Amino acid sequence: MGETEQRPTAGSRLGAQENAGISTLEHGQKPPMTPPGKLVSIKIQMLDDTQETFDIPQRAPGKVLHDAVCNHLNLVEGDYFGLEFPDHKKMMVWLDLLKPVMKQIRRPKHVVVKFVVKFFPPDHAQLQEELTRYLFALQVKQDLAQGRLTCNDTSTALLISHIVQSEIGDFDETIDREHLAKNKYIPHQEALEDKIMEFHRNHMGQTPAESDFQLLEIARRLEMYGIRLHPAKDREGTKINLAVANTGILVFQGHTKINAFNWAKVRKLSFKRKRFLIKLRPDVNSSFQDTLEFLMASRDFCKSFWKICVEHHAFFRLFEEPKPKPKPVLFSRGSSFRFSGRTQKQVLDYVKEGGHKKVQFERKHSKIHSIRSLTAQPSEQHTEVPKQVSDFSAHLPFNWELRSPGLQSCRQGKELKASTEDTGQHRSPSLKKSPKEGRKVDGAVVSTVEEEEEPAKDRMQQNRPQSQQPSTAGSLTGSPHLSELSINSQGGPSVANMTLSPNLSPDAKQSSPLVSPLLNDPSCIRADDEEEVKRKRFPTEKSYFMAKEVATTERTYLKDLEVITSWFQSAVSKEDCMPETLKNLIFSNFEPLHKFHTGFLKEIEQRLVLWEGRSNAQIKGDYQRIGDVMLKNIQSMKQLTVHLRKHNEILMELENGIKNSRKLETFCRDFELQKVCYLPLNTFLLRPLHRLMHYKQIMERLCKHYPPSHVDFRDSRAALAEISEMVAQLHGNMIKMENFQKLHELKKDLIGMDNLVIPGREFIRLGSLSKLSGKGLQQRMFFLFNDILLYTSRGLTASNQFKVHGHLPLYGMTMEESEEEWGVPHCLTLRGQHQSIVVAASTRAEMDKWTEDIQMAIDLAEKSSGPAPELLASSPPDNKSPDETTVDQESEDDLSASRTSLERQSPHRGNTTVHVCWHRNTSVSMIDFSVAVENQLSGNLLRKFKNSNGWQKLWVVFTNFCMFFYKSHQDNHPLASLPLLGYSLTLPSESENIHKDYVFKLHFKSHVYYFRAESEYTFERWMEVIRSATSSASRTRALSHKEPHAY
Repeated sequence: MGETEQRPTAGSRLGAQENAGISTLEHGQKPPMTPPGKLVSIKIQMLDDTQETFDIPQRAPGKVLHDAVCNHLNLVEGDYFGLEFPDHKKMMVWLDLLKPVMKQIRRPKHVVVKFVVKFFPPDHAQLQEELTRYLFALQVKQDLAQGRLTCNDTSTALLISHIVQSEIGDFDETIDREHLAKNKYIPHQEALEDKIMEFHRNHMGQTPAESDFQLLEIARRLEMYGIRLHPAKDREGTKINLAVANTGILVFQGHTKINAFNWAKVRKLSFKRKRFLIKLRPDVNSSFQDTLEFLMASRDFCKSFWKICVEHHAFFRLFEEPKPKPKPVLFSRGSSFRFSGRTQKQVLDYVKEGGHKKVQFERKHSKIHSIRSLTAQPSEQHTEVPKQVSDFSAHLPFNWELRSPGLQSCRQGKELKASTEDTGQHRSPSLKKSPKEGRKVDGAVVSTVEEEEEPAKDRMQQNRPQSQQPSTAGSLTGSPHLSELSINSQGGPSVANMTLSPNLSPDAKQSSPLVSPLLNDPSCIRADDEEEVKRKRFPTEKSYFMAKEVATTERTYLKDLEVITSWFQSAVSKEDCMPETLKNLIFSNFEPLHKFHTGFLKEIEQRLVLWEGRSNAQIKGDYQRIGDVMLKNIQSMKQLTVHLRKHNEILMELENGIKNSRKLETFCRDFELQKVCYLPLNTFLLRPLHRLMHYKQIMERLCKHYPPSHVDFRDSRAALAEISEMVAQLHGNMIKMENFQKLHELKKDLIGMDNLVIPGREFIRLGSLSKLSGKGLQQRMFFLFNDILLYTSRGLTASNQFKVHGHLPLYGMTMEESEEEWGVPHCLTLRGQHQSIVVAASTRAEMDKWTEDIQMAIDLAEKSSGPAPELLASSPPDNKSPDETTVDQESEDDLSASRTSLERQSPHRGNTTVHVCWHRNTSVSMIDFSVAVENQLSGNLLRKFKNSNGWQKLWVVFTNFCMFFYKSHQDNHPLASLPLLGYSLTLPSESENIHKDYVFKLHFKSHVYYFRAESEYTFERWMEVIRSATSSASRTRALSHKEPHAY
């Protein structure tokens, strides 16, 4: 079945062994019986534009042809693909796998059948095999060329840059221009060539497999990804286009999506002649009609679209292939068509259970190749050019990099190709997997019950041949300057399904408070024991991980600058709400910073590439240091001091503008609701000052680590001296600005007062305490300043603000413990000149924090000139003592509000630190905020749930007492967040069976998360910064490590 012996087959062209085909059937099933009879030849056009001929029996069903193609490609996940051909009316239709081929293709000699992607999954990381992702990348390339995948110029250039990287390797301007001149990826490509090369320059060290992954990562976010438009008209006769995707049926007007019908909403799909009908499930909140009707060009067009809708629904929504209907005795009504083949869940389970073996393949268009050495020892020297093996070898473990001579990437010419062909018979040993590497991956959209996973794993390990040789083959996440992703054990990236649609979730449980859907999703990826192998190959110097910390935190800092220079500036330009002087003040000072740090980040990333030995530029030199890069850039940074000194003016002018303009206030509030603005807007204005302290801390650790004789010590010490001087000059200014920023932030959370921000007022602590009244203990939010104490309640207002109930001036106040008097644990009585209140803390530790801070604030007030001015404009003081009956209108609302989830609140100001303290029944001080500013960190972590078996890799940013989770560092906004106030940070116990290194545990009540770092240094750093948020230090201990605070 296939080619004559003189012509190469599809499998041999891709570098596969003969007769190594893999069936697309379920494991254990027999292939369909091939009907005997005369053979007919069918021409198949592959995704790499080559044609293959397959000989099949005349009466063979379509599945025989489909399996023949998959077998020759050694394609395990062939169910994502289909065969497409023009019927007798020249309309492109899909080959029915159940019907005989000859009944569908009438004149096979004159028809070329196309092998293309049919089902596009919601996340390309669900594609377990690298070969599958390569074919998907070819499909994207084809769709771009044909104009089917439409997007803006920037996205187009970025897509093409990844294609070019996979085909010719690292950037070289001459080679790039020649390649782009010979290869046209889109019509009118010339206008984008400079932008393509600009993007390509940033992909240094990226392997073809990584380029495929990045290409699909960008493509899947485009509206037209995987979309085939079917012309139709609605009831009013308006021309539209219908399409089907993994989520449901989509409606387009031109190339713009105007409506979508999720599979969960669709009750029935049918067609009558030219009319396509969608019957929706009844929904009282929906304005849709019960049945929607669309008119298509003909009955054949209508039936063809109906079929592909049925297939998409079955593939993505069903657990197994639908069973055939019994044949009617006399006559039938309607179509007998049904989906044939495995569903996506069955495909994922089959690959996950290891029901296949790895095969090699060669990229037709790629001129760069990689080799994975199995026998070479680190001490061996290789003088010859590495030879091509499978691109599975282009993937390395979690942080494995190409450092040994036998693991170098290089461009190949004709000599290497000839050498490759000569040594082809020696390739197969490189595909053997060790028992550790053969473990399964859990990445299914609809996962099986977790209790069933362990027996499956045991069966796999028992069935695995014991004669296999250990291999260093693994899988790579991206280099530090690339998008990070989760990786499976068999050479392909695999990330847990990020689609948060409820109908795709295997678990219908409701989200718990303060936990995002991403954090509750138990479907995640299993990281393999090859993690132990990768540490032996990867740079292990502590200084390397310090340099890597500079790069990871610099990426986050650059994204924070872009919130102002790109997102905020773009929004301001569309609205006439900000004075020109204020615009010029903000953006003229931030744009030079953004430009400088963009170049700084590139230098750091290039140094890391050289340090790790991943560059194919063949550059010699001592690059295992970072002090020289830091010294050079910190000296250049001193020229930007003039811009840094203006940040206090920027912050004050913006707040004054907001105070004087209702339009600007509304604009800024609306901008803060955007996902990209994940922190309060005024926090981003202070980021450049915070960043200086981060540089200082890193250089201090680096100088402490290096011995004086180290080659990098002198530059590092000089860089530390330079940055320390800059911090000393700006530190006092920054302390004032932090207090100013915090007062304005609190002002947005409070209602019932109008002059919170006054000269001389300093914030000290905020938190949740219980206030004793005639109704008993009621939760209140307290705000302590250096002159006054406010207490508030959280009402169910649209803005989620806290209403001020009363205030106590600190001048003349006394404080005493009164647990015995009131019979309430952790109880304090605060006696002011005009009123007294009794409050209780949740724990003894909380009571001690409040006691210490209130006493300090009283002492400060006594030293001042006298009592503070009246604060409240509209709320009368609460003059009642605790034993009097108090009528609090919102008390019942407060009790219910304290139990609500933050996810159910309105978006405005529903997740600030104040609200987290309210829900977690804890407090936080200005000292804690200052420590948090210094303890910010970014990087990759593997995360695991309490009841899951797999580890999922995420890009994590820790700032403002919160962990923000991204799929990759290139994302503009977080997928989810986890506020850590109130959480406990510990190490997992033996009983928890976490047999991995560098793992820490976060838990709050029933919520438990495990996080795994890549090295001892990064583990210690994450523990250090998270501990600063989960267990705030006492004031005495905190001040001993800091300069004296402003108050």
